[in-house]
Amino acid sequence: MRFAARLAAASLLAAVATVGVGAPAHADRYRNDQWFLPFLRVSEAHAISQGEGVTVALIDSGVEGGHPDLTGNVLKGFDTIVGGDGDGWGDDEGHGSSMAGLIAGHGHGAGNRDGVLGLAPKAKILPIRISTAKGHGGGDAIAIGIDEAVKRGVKIISISESAPSADSSVLIKAVERAHAAGVLIIAAAGNQPENFYVAAPGRYPGAVAVGAVDQKGAVAPVSTRGAEVQLVAPGVDITSTSRINKATNTQYRRSSGTSPATAITAGVAALVWSKYPQLTADEVLERMTRTAVDKGPAGRDNDYGFGLIDPVAALTAPAASPSAAAPTVAPSVEVSLPELPGTPDSGGLSRLFTGVVLLVVVLVGAVLVIAGIAVFLVLRKRR
Repeated sequence: MRFAARLAAASLLAAVATVGVGAPAHADRYRNDQWFLPFLRVSEAHAISQGEGVTVALIDSGVEGGHPDLTGNVLKGFDTIVGGDGDGWGDDEGHGSSMAGLIAGHGHGAGNRDGVLGLAPKAKILPIRISTAKGHGGGDAIAIGIDEAVKRGVKIISISESAPSADSSVLIKAVERAHAAGVLIIAAAGNQPENFYVAAPGRYPGAVAVGAVDQKGAVAPVSTRGAEVQLVAPGVDITSTSRINKATNTQYRRSSGTSPATAITAGVAALVWSKYPQLTADEVLERMTRTAVDKGPAGRDNDYGFGLIDPVAALTAPAASPSAAAPTVAPSVEVSLPELPGTPDSGGLSRLFTGVVLLVVVLVGAVLVIAGIAVFLVLRKRR
């Protein structure tokens, strides 16, 4: 997640410890720097799915669509802020391009062995630009971006951004609408010390907040903890694409934080949905959380959520068992009579009726006993 003040009430931007990486003597240096690829067994996952047929909306600083590692994978998108070209292309900061590479980078050169490889190299990116060199649109821009992504029919929205600390009803409702439309929103949990609690929109119901781990799988010091964290992914020293800067001869960058962890998680979601297109957004998330590697205390916790994403397990695990609440046979038809206004429930009415009957029985029995005694006394006197 990026955090750097821009304008009053703007969201916090800029990935932690981001550095530019120049043109190397051997282009495959970038691929070798991507330690998370073998860590997550991405080559095994790619033998099963590469994200084909899935579009991921990326709400960020725009995308360098002409980057050699992204060519053909970036659609014409949308700007929610002035200063861009209107279609999400272009990136003044490099952050959005970096996230795009982690999601759908395909490399370049012979056999695409050089450059950056993303988690879902056959997925498409729909760039939605909410910041330029002139400023950041904040929470309302994120909300507009979410609505636009839903309108364009995407399955996944990746947000490595945060809104200002104050909750926005506009953004909350945009997340709700997206979830109701069957869209999976994956958002950064936030970076410490800037965020002491899970950032918006990741903390909102309907979004999936993602934390970061290091090369050993331990939660990264920068990763914000909280009850809303659901998954973690690699987020330390992550090499990816960037904006093309001819002046400095750079087009790659390395960064740390929950931003890259979020993009990697969105890429895994694209792999799963490509493999299982019949699943709903909630079912894709269930498969990802169920197969995550449990870290820290047993079960879900505030540091790791349900655990570290496992692309291979998410793609190969058997389907979830039917919910205990889900009927396995056709339910029987029951007919109930409406209650009368102001009357007790049927159980209370039954108990009242039973009490009256018992009282009547007792009274009748008492009368009979008294009558019997009286008859006995009369007959005795006659003797």
